[in-house]
Amino acid sequence: MATSVWKGHLTFGLVSLPVRLFSAARAESVSFNLLHKSDNSRIKQVTFCQAEDKAIPRSDLVKGYEYEKDHYVVIEDDEIKKVAPKTAKVMEILEFVETKDVDPVYLESSYYMAPEGGGEKAYALLFEALRKSGYSGVAKIAMHNREHIVILRPGPRGILLHTMYFTNEIRQVDEFRTDLDLVKEKELALANTLIEALAAKFEPEKYKDTYRENLLAMIQNKIQGQKVVEAPEPHVAPVIDIMEALKRTLEIRKKPVQAASDAGGAEAADAVADAPKKRRAGGKRSG
Repeated sequence: MATSVWKGHLTFGLVSLPVRLFSAARAESVSFNLLHKSDNSRIKQVTFCQAEDKAIPRSDLVKGYEYEKDHYVVIEDDEIKKVAPKTAKVMEILEFVETKDVDPVYLESSYYMAPEGGGEKAYALLFEALRKSGYSGVAKIAMHNREHIVILRPGPRGILLHTMYFTNEIRQVDEFRTDLDLVKEKELALANTLIEALAAKFEPEKYKDTYRENLLAMIQNKIQGQKVVEAPEPHVAPVIDIMEALKRTLEIRKKPVQAASDAGGAEAADAVADAPKKRRAGGKRSG
């Protein structure tokens, strides 16, 4: 079972149930170590005291808050625990909102929320109610040294929790807008046709991290003493006429389908032509 990142009680109204959270996703990347250029030896990072001009062990470190330039107040871990809000152990649902009204730009990190012993029935009831109503819960929780507003929504098999950015954390860019007066009806119709031609069922397993795969392959090649092969540059044609570009894109999309159709037609014609021969041959064998 995955390691829990938070344990406590979820409450809504007079209902309370024990739950736990564990990460639903994590980014994967290729990490590198810093080496000394002359001998490839591993570099060790140390904590350094500027006042005493020497390295110090991590056991001598304390937390400090800079309230003025070069002036700090020391904060102990026990003091932080004393002022932690009740949401450190209790996650309270504040309200329910329509899921369609939640802009994904507000969603930060994702977690699975699972019931603890004794909370299975209440958990199942909440999950099914969210799933059938089209609503998501908005709750408050404290974890990772800060308080979060979170969204609780039904996933395929259970309740998902997403920490949410606060409004002041969302960048409001005035320049980020779209001039719809530039769009012509014929262009829009052609663009919709292209979208339909490219339409497919969402299957996230189809998409791969090509950059990471190339990086790992390059590292393996270097380990084996092979030459590093540069990835080909993608060809990007300049867009001169949007209508012409859309039409040519649709033509390219239709060619494989047309080729397959032509091949299928040829096969069908051959089958029709061969049918009498097969019947005659069959008749001779039976006689």
